[in-house]
Order: sequence, then C-alpha cells, then structure tokens
Amino acid sequence: MRHNAMKARLARGGWTAGPILPIAAPALVEVVALAGFDHVLIDAEHGHISVADCEGLVRAAEASGITPIVRVPVNAPEAILRYLDTGAQGVLVPQISSREDAERAVRAARYHPLGQRGLAGTRASDYGLRGSLQDYVREANEQLLVLGLIEDIRAVENLPAILAVEGLDIISIGPADLSQSMGQPGDVQHPEVQAAIAEIIRQGVAAGKVVGMNCPTAEAVARARARGVRLTSVAIFGLLAQGARAYLAG
Repeated sequence: MRHNAMKARLARGGWTAGPILPIAAPALVEVVALAGFDHVLIDAEHGHISVADCEGLVRAAEASGITPIVRVPVNAPEAILRYLDTGAQGVLVPQISSREDAERAVRAARYHPLGQRGLAGTRASDYGLRGSLQDYVREANEQLLVLGLIEDIRAVENLPAILAVEGLDIISIGPADLSQSMGQPGDVQHPEVQAAIAEIIRQGVAAGKVVGMNCPTAEAVARARARGVRLTSVAIFGLLAQGARAYLAG
C-alpha cells in the first residue's frame, strides 16, 4: 500500500484539511491538490459515488500526491471492503454511536489481528503482483486510517467506550445530524449542540485521538484548531460558492 502522507502528517502533530467531494470529477481532485489541500474526502454516503467512480477518484488523488479518504454509505463490511479495495487510504464510517459500532468498523476495515477484512489481489494490493500478500497486509494495517463519524447524541453518551477501541484513528464530528438527534435539526449553533460538540472535542483530545469536523470558512478553521481539532473538512460546493461571491462582489 502507498505511503499515507496524511497519516504521517497527523503523527507529527500536524493539521490536515480536505474538501468533501460528492461527484465523480477526477479533475477536481487534481485542482484541490494543486490548491494545497493534503487529502480529499470522497463522499459515497451523501454523494453519487459508485465503487467504480471511487476508483477513478483514488487514481487522481494518487497521481496528484494527496490522500484519498472515502466516506462509505453504511457501516457494513461489504461496503467498507469494496470501497477500500479501490486503493483508498482511509475510510470514514458513518453513525458510530457505540463501542460495538466502532468495533464493527475496525473489523471491516483492517486485516488480522485487529480486523477481518477480506483479502484478495485487488487494486489496493497491486492486484497481488507486487510483493507478497503478507507484506501488503502489514503495510495496509500501518498506512490505513479509520475514521468514525460521531453524529448522534448517543455517541456522546458512549464516547469513552468508542475512544477506547483499538484501530480507530480519528473521530469526526457530524454537526448537522448531531443537531437533529438532539431535537434541533439544522441548528448547529444551538447552545446544547455546541456544548455537545465541545464535549466531543474535549474527550477526543484527552484520549489522544485526532478530532475532525466540518469547517465551512477559514474563520471556523481557526476556531476549531484553537480547540484542538486537527482535521478539517469543507464542502467543495461551499468553497466554490464562497469564491464566486467574493469575485462577484469585486
């Protein structure tokens, strides 16, 4: 498996930023890499990204020198397996609300001894044509990032148990779904929602996990980083709209 520059950056205590891409547009992957982002989040949950689409986007990321992460549609072994077999270097798994959810995600994403991911000569393993599968398993377990999406109030209640799961590298906050689970759909600035977000960040940082969240503006990024967040994401369409408005404003 290829070197995961994003994982190495985080291991050095750095910050990583990437756009959320919900469409199959390899040229956009190249553009965001040239703009300076160090990863791209391929969104197969809310976006229209098939496994075949994902493979093309992963190729573009590899050629551009940024880390491809895929958000899978469900926390299911068959979905995680197929998207990771494209060569994605990380997987963001939605709806991690309990220790069992986190363990299920890790088992599906990692190979023995932490997981039970299906092993074959796929693109991720260079089709079994370069080196041994034993070497690939070792490298894949070392290079892969497993991210859990914390987006339900139940996850906040179960956070200590979730954070204790070995093999889960990052927790990422989903503020919109979190607000809905708290009876405040879409109101991510509601005091109770903000308090829950603050608690997720506090516990994640204290446990030594990387914490990520969606930050739509540079100001939001600065605030998040000051609180200990080290992974920030932004919707690519939001970035486009911001740039367009600034341009039209003269």
